[in-house]
This record gives sequence, C-alpha cells and structure tokens, in this order.
Amino acid sequence: MKKRQITAMLLTAVLALSACGETGGDAQPTTAPETEEQPTEAESGKETETPTPVADEDPGSDVPLVVASDDFSEKFNSIFAGSVPDQGVADMVSVSLLLNDRAGEIIYHGIEGETKSYNGTDYTYKGIADCDVTENADGSVVYDFQLRDDVKFSDGEPLTADDVIFTYYVICDPSYDGGLSLYSLPIKGMQEYRDGSQTLLTLLLDAGEDNTDFTYFTEQQQKDFWENDLQAAGEQFAKSIAQYCIANGYIEESVEEHVIANGMVNWGFASVNEDGSITTGVTGTTYTLEGDDEPNEVDFWNEMMAAYEGDVVALSDTEQADAPVTDFLPDVYKNAIETGESAPNIEGIVKTGDYSFSVTLDQVDASAIYQIGGYVIPLHYYGDVAQYDYDNNKFGFPKGDLSIVREKTTKPLGAGPYVFDKYEAKTVYMKANENYWAGAPFIKELQFRVTLDPDKEPGVAQGTLDISDPSASKERLEVVRSENSNGELTGDKIMTSLVDVLGYGYIGMNSENVCVAGDPGSEASKNLRKAIATVLAVYRDVNIDSYYGDAASVINYPISNTSWAAPQPSDADYAIAFSTDVNGNPIYTDGMSDDDRYKAALDAALGFFEAAGYTVADGKLTAAPEGAKLTYEILIGGAGQGDHPSFGILTQASEALKTIGFELKINDLSDSSILWSSTEGGTAELWCAAWQATIDPDMFQVYHSEGGSAYMYRINQPELDQMIVEARSTTDQKVRKAIYKECLDYIVDYAVEIPVYQRQDCVLFSAERINTDTIAKDMTTFYGWAREINTMKMR
Repeated sequence: MKKRQITAMLLTAVLALSACGETGGDAQPTTAPETEEQPTEAESGKETETPTPVADEDPGSDVPLVVASDDFSEKFNSIFAGSVPDQGVADMVSVSLLLNDRAGEIIYHGIEGETKSYNGTDYTYKGIADCDVTENADGSVVYDFQLRDDVKFSDGEPLTADDVIFTYYVICDPSYDGGLSLYSLPIKGMQEYRDGSQTLLTLLLDAGEDNTDFTYFTEQQQKDFWENDLQAAGEQFAKSIAQYCIANGYIEESVEEHVIANGMVNWGFASVNEDGSITTGVTGTTYTLEGDDEPNEVDFWNEMMAAYEGDVVALSDTEQADAPVTDFLPDVYKNAIETGESAPNIEGIVKTGDYSFSVTLDQVDASAIYQIGGYVIPLHYYGDVAQYDYDNNKFGFPKGDLSIVREKTTKPLGAGPYVFDKYEAKTVYMKANENYWAGAPFIKELQFRVTLDPDKEPGVAQGTLDISDPSASKERLEVVRSENSNGELTGDKIMTSLVDVLGYGYIGMNSENVCVAGDPGSEASKNLRKAIATVLAVYRDVNIDSYYGDAASVINYPISNTSWAAPQPSDADYAIAFSTDVNGNPIYTDGMSDDDRYKAALDAALGFFEAAGYTVADGKLTAAPEGAKLTYEILIGGAGQGDHPSFGILTQASEALKTIGFELKINDLSDSSILWSSTEGGTAELWCAAWQATIDPDMFQVYHSEGGSAYMYRINQPELDQMIVEARSTTDQKVRKAIYKECLDYIVDYAVEIPVYQRQDCVLFSAERINTDTIAKDMTTFYGWAREINTMKMR
C-alpha cells in the first residue's frame, strides 16, 4: 500500500511523457516516471515533421481539453515533481534539451531534425538542441550542445545557455532533494564541488538532541528542531498517511469513522480487537475509540518513532505515503552547511557561448544522455539574476540554499506548450503558450482534473472528460466496446489507445530464503527455485488472459517488452521461461492440451526437487534437504480478496504442488505495505509485484550487488555484476543488447524472478469532442498523445 515516490532514477525517462499514469493491479516499486516530450505532428502513410511556428488560418478553440489525473502533490516544478500526476503538469509547462522517437531512441540533432521510420512510416523529429558526443582515448566523454536561438519561455524571455547552466547547478547542489540524479554521473569535478557540506537536517540528526558542539549550527536551531519542528512535521507526516488511506479507499470497516485509527491499522501500526478497540503494535497502547479515547496524529507519529527507535530517515523512507517527513519541515533544514573544502564550480560543465555549452564525463556512462539532456528551467524566474555571474562562479542562488527555487514549486513557468494558471478544486488550469517554439497550441485551455479510476471511463462516455487513463481489464474494455455503435474499442464515441507499459509484472524469490544448505548460488538451490518456478510459469497464460484479456500478454524475460534490449520471439535463441526440465529437455510439445501441460510441468518440478536434494517417493516429496523446506510462503497484494493479476496463478500452482507434497502458502495481503517491508527487510520468501522500468535498460539498480533494489533477489554474483557494468560502459547499442541478453539468461537460470505479464496502458479519447484525426499517430510507450498536444484540435 505504501506509495513509493519517484526518486533517483526519474531522469532516465526525462525524454518520454506518457499519455497516462500507473494504475494497474500491482503495487509497484518505481524506478522511473513518465516525463517530458516535445510535440510533433504525425500523419500515417507519409513522412511527417515536427511543426515550426507558422501562421495558420485556424485560430484555435477556447473549448478546454479536460484530462483525467490521479491526485496531485502540488510539486509542479519539473525538477522537484515527486509523483506522476505532478510530472504530467510539469511536462506541459517545461521543455527538455533532447527528445526521443517512438522507439525510445534519442534524437541527437533536433534543430534540423532527424527522420526515423516506425511501423512503415517516416517521421521527422525536431527539438530545441543538437548534441555531439565525443569519446576520447583517455576514456572521457564530451557532450557538446548547441541550442536553437529562437526558443522563448512563456513570458517571452529567451532560453539560453545560462538557463541550462543554472538548471544543472540546481540539480547538482548539495542541498538538492528532488528526483533527478545528474549529480550521480561521473561528470568531471562533480565530487569536488559537492564535497565539504551536509544538510542542516543531517547534521542535527547525526548530532542528536543532547549535542553540545555548535560548530555548524546554533544551540537555538538544535532546540527548535528537536523540541518543536520535528514533532510538528512528524504529526503532519502521520496525518498525511491517514488521509492517504481514506483518499485511496484503504478503509477498515470497524474503524472507518476514525481517520487516524484507520490509518494506524491500515499502515500496520495497530490491530483491531474483538470489542472494536485498537491496540498499537509497539507500545501496546489500547484505544477504545469511544469519546475522547482515540489516537491522534501525535500518537501515530510517536508509535512510528518507537517502531524505528528514533531513526527518522529510515522511518520516512519506509513509511511515507504522499511525501517524506522532510516535506513538512521548514525549508531551512534542507539547506547545505559548509563543513569542509569544496570546489567553486563543476569543472566538466562549461559554457561555450550564449547558446552553447559542454558536459565532460571522466568515463563512459551509457545512461548519461538521458540525464544530461533533461529539463531546462528559467534562471530569471526560479533563480536570482543578480546572483548569476558564470565567470565568477555564481550560479543564480547561494550554494547550499535552494529556497528561492523551491518557493515557486506550486506555480511553475517554462518554455513548454502550456502556461500554468492555477490549481483549485482538484483541477489544474492551463492556457496555451503563445510563445511556444513549435507553434502555439490550437486548444487554448487545458485542464487536469483529479478523477478516481472507476470514473475515468464513464467520464469520457458521459462528456465530463476528454481524455482519461483507466486501468485496462477485460471487463473495462468490454464496457468501452459497448459505448461505440460498432462494438469496437475505437468508434463514434470513444477512441482507444493501448500501448505497452514501461514495466512488467513478475513473481519474485529471495535467493537467500529459498535455497539449499545456505548457498543461494548452488545448483541445488537453483533447482529448488526452478521447481517452484516451473509450476507457477505454466499457469500464466490462462490467468493473465482471464484478468486482462487484450490488455496484457505473457512475457518470458525479466524486462519490459517496450525496451530495445528485450528479446523477441523471432530471435533464434528466444526461449519460453521455465520450459525445460532438469536435463535441459523441452517440457512441452506442440499440440499439448492445457491439462497435459500442467501434468508435464508437475513432473518436471519433481525432477528439479529431486536434483535439489529432496526425498521423492511414489511421486511425492517426503523430506527436504538441509536449509530447505516443504512449505514456503508467497505474498500478494490482492487486498485480501484475490484482486491481483497473478492471484489465479498462485491458487492453481498451489493446488498442483499440494498433490506432490509441497505447500505454497498464499498470503493475500489487505495491507501491501507488509510486502514492501518484508522484501526490504529480507524476510519475504516469494512475492508478486511489478517493476516500473526506465527508458534505458540499465540493470544496475535491480540486479547488481550494489544496486538500490538488490535486496529484493539478493543474487550478489560477481559474474552478473561484471556483465552489468560492461553493458553500461559502452554506448554501442548492439553490443549492449547482446550483453543484456546474457544477463537476462543468467537471471532466469538463477530462478529468482518469474516474468509474468506485460500489461498495456489504456488511454480513452472522446471521439465526439476531439478531432481524432489530429491525435498523434503510432503512439507508443515513449511517444504519447502529449507529444503533439499543440497540433491537436477540438471538434
């Protein structure tokens, strides 16, 4: 249930704004959101080109385009946006240096444009910059950028190299706490610039409330923090969790009228007793919920602090719903305090002209272009022009203090197709940017309206919404068909776009918890996991079709089908996941019935179990080898009601395994936060979830031993680590794809992840109110309707 915020890897998708958000059946750890794209015009069947500003007889429409959105966090600044809905707003206001084509590939020369073929049609993509990349003999890489000289922000001010330099320094400031991670790249001089400082919050937390050394902060600051500000922020943090539960329908019936109590129960910090009272899990406090005897946000926060033994950082990272604790603290605590020496500038970021600059990396990083080619925000609006003097290492704000940038987070300004007007009554109002470099939008008003998922399809059908993104399911798509007179997904009332999600669903195993004799990498341990995986895998097809219908397909590698690195069925070495027995022979033959396939999978599983060291007698397991068991638990966030794409897979596999003496115990969680805390804490054995991927297929985050999500599977194998590093150390896509195929085969053989489904995002357009001929053609994961928003028209 815990709502994972978009964090460090956001910028790897900086070049691709999706047409809809993540609203699928899985709770999903996010590694990247959808982000900025530049509008283009595309007509099927001929070469098309990004429009440039020209006179047009059509003056445009004042009828607003109303787009459904999930709830906002009101961080609309493109470099501080912390959620997909906020990012959607920021994308309409902002521009990126570079963009990508329909296949997700970077357009390096946007000024003149590049022509790429997709689905039999040539499309020309234009943007605001060119980038030439030079790899030097010493291993360093130089990115030389040239900007268009006619791009203006919506207030008429020109976009220049100074704005880019300012943006880079904001993101690289020691106090920056947004989702972008440009500072993590091996940019020449980056570490030297960021050294010698820590945030005031970090210093105070490290020092503790009994500190007597006031070298870096005052005694009054320490007192204010520990006695007032942290407690106040914690109470607001606790309240935000409780409100999030109510807003998202996480309601425990017995306590639904008690907001804080409901939040504590749903977040796993209290349980309901038979008499209707609740008891907290750590302090053991009981509240009758009668009269004044019920918990408030102070009690909730104190309970969380007790659970985490005062570790505020761990508490915030793990328990946050919409925002971390730091969001509720005064901004002064985010400031960086100088504690040592640091460089006055970043040596590798160099202004070379009014409209040109370069970025130098000490070594190759294949993902760097997605970060370097990201957003540009205006210096004159977010910064202080009087504090900008490039030649004297002044970059528009005091180093370590981004307060002047943060104060405009709720009212963004940029060079994108629309101008932010206001946010009120759960609706963002925007107006067309008449200075937009690619031509002012024909639709003069745009609204993003907060809409619950069940209302997204009816809203388009009934005329209250023009575009929405409901969760795609078999039943939902049948409703859409019934709205059109032709009985199809696209007709006279609704036009439907289905594109693969940048992510996929899977079933995972912790290799350290599902192994033999404490050795996760042994052949015996792999065979144990393959036995379980083989039975789970055989039930994928029927259950995913039942849940999603046309809106999803079964996948066989742990990678999104949207990626250029994903193996394709037409590849010579493509294989169905877990379809060979312990001897490497095919389990299935052509023409097998479903029942025959299920029996064959079970027979193959027995072979794997026996090879893992299990005792098998008369077709049943009678004893487990050292360190292994006859019973394993699998966690699934089906709201306690089996509402999950993989639930049917688990039930059928569990019944089948039971017949051979193995128990797969299904724990259907009403509170999916238990799943995340179990995987993070290393106690989970098996679980069902989904990954949200990035535009670049870099595998470091999830599968490398030092990756931020490596705790999930705990592969920790030097051989795999080496391949992952090798793949990110070259920019040759063919070489990278070959290496990633080796990585994928290794992961499947290690048997810690069963790829399950590639679902599709569904976007509904009102065919009655939008001129559907003006909607982008050949939409993909990387190229949504927003790419051509300025050429869309209403009827």
